[in-house]
Amino acid sequence: MPFLRPLPMAKVGVLGLKDDREAILSALHDLGAIQVEPVSKPTLEHLAPERASDLAREVGDELLRIRAMRAALPPMPGAAPRAFPDLSAVLAAARSVTLDTEVGTLTREADHLTTQAKALDEERDVLTRFGFYTDRLEFLQAKHLFAFFGESTPEAYAELTSAIPGLSDADFLAQPAGDRVRFLIAVRREQAEQVSRLTQQKGVTLIAVPHRAGPADEELPRIEAERAAVEGRLTEIRARLAALSAEWYPLLAALEEALAIENRKLEVHTRLAVSATAFALEGWVPLRDLPRLREAVERAAQGRAYLYDVPTTEEPPTQMANPAGVSRYEFFIRFYSLPLASEWDPTWTFAIAFPIFFGLMLGDIGYALVILLVSLWMIAGFPGGRRVPGFIKSVPKLIMPPSAMRSLAYTLVPGSIIGIVFGIVFNAFFGFHILPFTILDPIEPAGLGRLLVIAGYIGLGMLVYGFALGGLKEYFHHHYRGALGKLGGILFALGVAFVGLAMLRGHTLAAIGPAQFGANVLLLPAYLGIVGGLALLLVGEGGQGLMAVMEIVSHVLSYTRVVGILLASIILASLVDMGATYFVGQGPAGVIGAIAVLIFGQGFNLVLAVFEPGIQGARLIFVEHFSKFYSGNGRAFRPFGTDRRHTVAPGPSPNPSAGMGTRATVGGRRR
Repeated sequence: MPFLRPLPMAKVGVLGLKDDREAILSALHDLGAIQVEPVSKPTLEHLAPERASDLAREVGDELLRIRAMRAALPPMPGAAPRAFPDLSAVLAAARSVTLDTEVGTLTREADHLTTQAKALDEERDVLTRFGFYTDRLEFLQAKHLFAFFGESTPEAYAELTSAIPGLSDADFLAQPAGDRVRFLIAVRREQAEQVSRLTQQKGVTLIAVPHRAGPADEELPRIEAERAAVEGRLTEIRARLAALSAEWYPLLAALEEALAIENRKLEVHTRLAVSATAFALEGWVPLRDLPRLREAVERAAQGRAYLYDVPTTEEPPTQMANPAGVSRYEFFIRFYSLPLASEWDPTWTFAIAFPIFFGLMLGDIGYALVILLVSLWMIAGFPGGRRVPGFIKSVPKLIMPPSAMRSLAYTLVPGSIIGIVFGIVFNAFFGFHILPFTILDPIEPAGLGRLLVIAGYIGLGMLVYGFALGGLKEYFHHHYRGALGKLGGILFALGVAFVGLAMLRGHTLAAIGPAQFGANVLLLPAYLGIVGGLALLLVGEGGQGLMAVMEIVSHVLSYTRVVGILLASIILASLVDMGATYFVGQGPAGVIGAIAVLIFGQGFNLVLAVFEPGIQGARLIFVEHFSKFYSGNGRAFRPFGTDRRHTVAPGPSPNPSAGMGTRATVGGRRR
C-alpha cells in the first residue's frame, strides 16, 4: 500500500482467441481489477473495432423485463445464490419466466384501486368535516350552479363575505370550528371566475363537493362499504403477488443480477478490437493486481492468451488506497477534487491536520462533547431517530443525505476528542471555567500571544510541507525549474519567519540590520533565505514569483484565523453566560429567561462550533496548503466487475486469498 500516493497503475492489453473471449471476460469481471478502455490506435491498425450485436439488445430487453417484474413483487428473504453456466442458460431461464401478463394486470389494478381508495378517503373526510350541510348533495350539482365547500380563518371569511354581496345570488352556509371557519358557497356558474379570483386573493381554501346524490349521513355508509370492497380486493391482489413472489422472487433476483452482469460484459464488447478469429482488450490495472490478472487470464484461456504492456502517455485513473481510519477523510478529498494518479494523495495530511484545526478552533469541553455524542449517534445509524421531531430531522437532510452524514461523523470524532483536550487546556465548558486550573487562557494577552505564535508555526509548517511536496512533484515530472521555484518558496518562507521571530524577541526593524548579525544568529540565515528564496522564485516561476512572495506571507498569516475563530466562540459563549447570570438575579421569571438564553444562545454557538471550525479548517488545507502542490481533476478508477449477491461465478473462481481486490463469492455475497 503506497504512502501519500494513489495506487500505481499499468496499462495492459489482452490478445486472445474469439472462442475464449467470453471465458476471459467472465474471469476479468469476477476479478474486478481492470478498467477496460477503448483499444488504442496501434491495435486498431491490425484489428477492427467490435460492433454492438443483436444479442446485446436481447439481453437488455430481458433485463428490463425481469427488473420490472421483480420491482412489482414484494421482496422475499435471500435464498441460496444460483449459478448459470453461460449466457445461453441465463436467457433460457429468463424466457421461462412468463409472469408478465399476470403481474402487469395485478399491478395496474392495484394502482387503480389505490387511487380509488385515496379518492374515497378524501370524500369521507370532506363529508365528515362539512357535516353541517344536511341536504342532498345532488342539489349542489345543478347545471347552472357553482358550489364549493371552503375553509379559512375567521378574518379571511369576514373579508370574503363582505366582498361577495357585489355578486347577485351568492349564498353562504357556515359553521365556526375553533380558529377556522368551514362554509358552503353557492353562486351562478357565470360568476364562478369572479368568486374563484376573490377566494385566491383572500387566501381561502376551496374544496370540491363530492359527486354524490344523497345527504352526507346516507352517503358516508356507502363510502365505507365501497372503501371496504376496495381494501378487500387490494388484500387479494397483495396476497396473490406475495404468493408469486414466494415462488419466483429468488429466481428473478438471480436473473436480474446475472443479466446485469452479462449486459455489462456485452457493453465491454464495443471497446474491443476483433478479427475473424481473435480479439484484443486493453485497460488499466493496479500494479499490485497485475500478477492475479495474468493468472486469471491464463486460467480462463488455458494458456491461449497473451498479456502485453501498452505504451502510453495518458494519465492513469486514480485509485486511492489508504488505511481504514484515514480513508474516512477521502470524503473531503473527493469533494474538493480527486488527485491525479501521478501526484500526491493528500488524504493522510488532511486526516492529521483537519482534526487538529477543528479541535483547536472548538476549544471547549461542552461543545466538543455534544458534537462527539451526536457523531457517535449518527455512526450508530441514528437509533431512536423516529422520536426526533420531523422539522429537526429535515434540516440536515437539506444539506446532505444520511449516508454522507455518517461519513462526516466519522471525521468529526477525532476533532471532537482533540477539542475536549484543548477545552481542558483552556478550562472552557460552554464558556464557564469549571476546572480548578487553567493551563492557558486565550483571553489574556500572554495566552493569546502564545496561541498566535503557535498558529504561525503551524502555518509555516504547512506551507513548507506543501512546497516540499510540490518540489518533489515537479522533480519527479522532470520540471526542474518548477522544483527550484518550490525550493525558493521554502527558503523565502523560512527567512520571513526568522525575521518575525527576531521582531518578537524585541528587535525593531531598525535593529535587525547587517550590524546585528553577531547579536542575533537568526538574522544571517533569515537574510540568506529571503534573498536566495526570492531569486529561486524568479528563476522557477518568472514574474509570477513576485506574486508568490505576497502569497507566502498572506498564507502563513492566514493560519492565525484558527485563533480568531476560537476567540469568537469563547467571547460569544461568555456573553451568553453573562446574560443568563443577569436573568438569574431577577426572580423566578428571570430563571426561566436565563434558561431560554442558555438554550438558544448556546445552541446557536454550538451550530457555529460545528460549521466554522469545519469550514475554515478544510479551507486552510484546501487553499493555503493544496495550492503549493495539488492539481486534482483526476478520474476515478472504475474496475470492470459487479458485486454478486444472488449469483455465483461459473467455473473456477479467482483465488480468494490472493490479496486485496479479489471478488470472491462467500455465502452469495462477493467481497
